[in-house]
Amino acid sequence: MSTITAISTPLGVGGISVIRISGENAITAAAKVFSIFGSKQVADMQGYTCAYGEIVDEGGRSIDDGVLTVFRAPHSYTGEDVCEISCHGGVFVTKKILRLCIAAGCEPAMPGEFTKRAFLNGKLSLTRAEGVADMLSAEGDYALRSAELAKKGRLYERIRAVQDSLIKSLGELAAWVDYPDEDIPEVDEADLLAALEADRAALKKLLRDYDSGMLIKNGIDTVIVGKPNVGKSTLMNLLLGFERSIVTDIAGTTRDVIEESVRLGAVTLKISDTAGIRGTDDAVEKMGVALAKSRLQECALIIAVFDASAPLDEEDRGLLELISSLHKRKLIVLNKTDKAQLVSVSELRNYSDKVIAISAKSGEGRDELSELIESMFTPEDYNADSTVFANERQKLCAERALDCIEQSLTALKSGLTLDAVTVTIDRAAEHLAELTGERASEAVVNEVFSKFCVGK
Repeated sequence: MSTITAISTPLGVGGISVIRISGENAITAAAKVFSIFGSKQVADMQGYTCAYGEIVDEGGRSIDDGVLTVFRAPHSYTGEDVCEISCHGGVFVTKKILRLCIAAGCEPAMPGEFTKRAFLNGKLSLTRAEGVADMLSAEGDYALRSAELAKKGRLYERIRAVQDSLIKSLGELAAWVDYPDEDIPEVDEADLLAALEADRAALKKLLRDYDSGMLIKNGIDTVIVGKPNVGKSTLMNLLLGFERSIVTDIAGTTRDVIEESVRLGAVTLKISDTAGIRGTDDAVEKMGVALAKSRLQECALIIAVFDASAPLDEEDRGLLELISSLHKRKLIVLNKTDKAQLVSVSELRNYSDKVIAISAKSGEGRDELSELIESMFTPEDYNADSTVFANERQKLCAERALDCIEQSLTALKSGLTLDAVTVTIDRAAEHLAELTGERASEAVVNEVFSKFCVGK
């Protein structure tokens, strides 16, 4: 493979930038652009060592001073010789040094190519590599924790345990079927049944964790609904900590869906502030109301806002009936507690067991609201010490493997021959091998790493 190079830090003005080189000729290329102060040569550097020196152009002119770090194969991230040049973090100087590395014989790295080489060189499983991608995009504590566990191989270990169990069953079946004349014990169908049921349970547990885990990792799609002027926009601004939605006393100000993300404790909400739901003759506002109702069907969390200072009317009760009919997590916010209250929390308990009274205007109750939202998704629905599938590719492989195990169990219980059972167990093992990357096609591997940034 060619020797590749890329900028591995965000391109912008900062303290330092890092240019990474990986490949058979990494040391040679680094020696052409980096000169160590003193008599020491780059070619003589041992792995896991650093040297201070200067970066020079083709004519030997000094461009910058910096630090060179060397990792010798196979003890590096990619499994190849790797050099990292740390220079001052200016955009021009960083690009200049990258061009010098290319002139020294390196090829520009493709997105995710360093991590792809780590996978191809056996340094990472495919699930661990996808954990690296998740770590880069993590937006909260739980997402970061799950990504870190995947990067360390926790998901791989759990899948590998099921794989090993299936392979053990296949070995026993193959030995008994292929060598009938040998003195090999007959396969105990009760033991085989128990093993397959344990494998099924393990995959089902991972799949059950997926939906809750993806909510935590990707953000909870949240919709704020209510009549006009109940304080939806004020509540959104309160949660965000800045004014994003326009707040006026004029009903129907919000006519489109306004979207922002906010982190509450360990979870991230992707909040949509929608048009006030009411009957209207205004054509534009009517479109906004229809859009608000459609978003209710798509979201994972509904925050329904009501005015505590005004009695519930027909439109309020219609909205309450609507949200109670939806199989969604829902939270009722009784707003404007800074005014005389004409609606009590107990009146709303019939529509949701999650009801809280706040004043979005004064900020009273914000912390309690944040804690309540976080508790709705953690910890009962998510365990910080567990890991979940990183993406739909992994989930689909697990679902296919589970389907094959189900077929094996059905065949076994129906009295079919062990040959038929063996075929479906073998397919299950193959699907799990695709999940971990042991039998993933080149197209799948390329797709996984195409989502990485250049330099990782």
